[in-house]
Amino acid sequence: MGQESSDQVSALAFPPGFLWGAATSAYQIEGAVAEDGRGESIWDRFCRMPGRVAGGASGEVACDHYHRWPDDVALMEELGLRAYRFSIAWPRIFPTGGGRPNQAGIDFYRRLVAALRERGIVPMATLYHWDLPQALQERGGWASRETALRFAEYAACLFERLGHDVPLWATINEPMLVAYAGYAGGTKAPGLRRPRLLLAVAHHLLLAHGLAVGAYRQLVPAPSPGAHAGIGIALNLRPCHPASPQPGDVRAAATLDALTNRLFLEPLFRGRYPEAALRFFGRRTLRLPALPGDLAVIGAPIDFLGLNIYTRTLATRDRNPLRGVRALPGPGPRTAMGWEIYPPCITEALALATEYTPLPLYITENGAAFADRPGPDGAIHDPSRIAYLRDHLAAAHKALAAGTNLRGYFVWSLLDNFEWEDGYGPRFGLVRVDYATLARTPRASASWYRAVIARNGLA
Repeated sequence: MGQESSDQVSALAFPPGFLWGAATSAYQIEGAVAEDGRGESIWDRFCRMPGRVAGGASGEVACDHYHRWPDDVALMEELGLRAYRFSIAWPRIFPTGGGRPNQAGIDFYRRLVAALRERGIVPMATLYHWDLPQALQERGGWASRETALRFAEYAACLFERLGHDVPLWATINEPMLVAYAGYAGGTKAPGLRRPRLLLAVAHHLLLAHGLAVGAYRQLVPAPSPGAHAGIGIALNLRPCHPASPQPGDVRAAATLDALTNRLFLEPLFRGRYPEAALRFFGRRTLRLPALPGDLAVIGAPIDFLGLNIYTRTLATRDRNPLRGVRALPGPGPRTAMGWEIYPPCITEALALATEYTPLPLYITENGAAFADRPGPDGAIHDPSRIAYLRDHLAAAHKALAAGTNLRGYFVWSLLDNFEWEDGYGPRFGLVRVDYATLARTPRASASWYRAVIARNGLA
C-alpha cells in the first residue's frame, strides 16, 4: 500500500459493539473421531479412500481440540476475541444420524459453550460444517430428502439443550461447495462424481436449513432487537467477473453467478430459484425435486446472513456445451491455496448480499494460508497474512461507510487445521499448530488482530 492508502487505513474505526471473532470447524480441529460414542462421518470414510487427501491425512487427531479445548479457550481470551464460531459434529450427537442422542457429545459442547460465556466470548454454533454421519450417506446423503428431515431433528435436539446458551446459530456452512465439490466434482466428501445429483443436493440442503429455522422458532425465545442473536446460514459468495469484455465471457460470468451465488440467495430471499440457473440445468436434463410448500419453508425469515468471503472468480465461455462456462484464477498475487488476493471481493460480496436482504450481515469466514515458519527465536512473523487481513478489513469498512449492515467479522482460522482434501499443508491459523507435538504458538498476526479488536479498528 502507498503512503496515502496507509493514512486512510489508520483512521478506520468500526461501529460500537462490532463483533470481532475467529472461526473453526469440528472435523478440522477436534480429532477424537472414535471417542465418547462419536459415529463415523463422511470425512472419516473419504480420508480412507486412496489418493483423495494430500499425504493420506485425516482428521483423526487434527489439533486434538476435543481434549485441549480449555487451553484453546484460554488462547481466545488472550487474543481478546469477542466471539467464536465453531461447528457441532453431527456424528457426536447422533452417531447414525438419528435416534437417541449421545449425551457425551452434547456434554462436550455444553462445557465449551459455558467456558466461552464465562470469558465473555459470544458463541456462534454452526450445525453443519460438512461432517454428515456416514450412515445417512449410505441412505442417499443430501441427494435424499430424508437427510433434510433428520437434520431438522438434529437441530431441534440442539436447540432444546443449548438454545438458551448459544445466541447465534448458523444452519448450513457453504451449501454451494457441498453440492458442487462433494457430489458433482468429488473433490470433497462424500467424493461422488455425479453431476446429475447437484440440484437435488442443493435443494435438500436449503430445505434442511428452512426446517431447522422452523424448529428454532418453536424452541428458542425470539432474539432481542439489535442483539447479536438469532439464526441464519453461512453462504460462500464469490463475485464473478468476466475474463474479458467479450460478450461470451460477460454471459459466462452472469451464468456462473447464477449457478453459484444466486442459486442459494434467490430461494432464501425471493422464494424462487434463478431462471438462468434453471435454464442451464434444464438443458442438461437436471430437474429440481421440489415439492409444494418447499420454497415457503426454505424462505422462512432468518435473523442474519453469514458470508464466507475469500476471493473472486473470473468466468469464460467453455466451448464444451455440457460445461458451458469455465472458472479461471485471477491474475493477482495468490495465497498458498492458489486463491487470488483481491480485497474488493469483500465489498462486492457484501453488495450482492445487500441486493437480497437488509438483514444484519456477518463475515463468518475470511482469511488466508501462507507459508511461514518459526524464526530462530521461535517467533512467527507472517506479514503477508497481516496485509491480507488489513486490506480485507479496509474493504469491509468501505462497505460499512456505504451503509451495509455489517455486524461482525470472523477470521478463518483460529488454529492451523486439517484443510480438507489438502491435508495439513495449508496453514490459515492466527495460531500455529505443531502437528508433531500439537503445541500452539500465536503468530504475529494474532498480536496484530488483538490490537485491532482492542481499538475496534485499523491503525
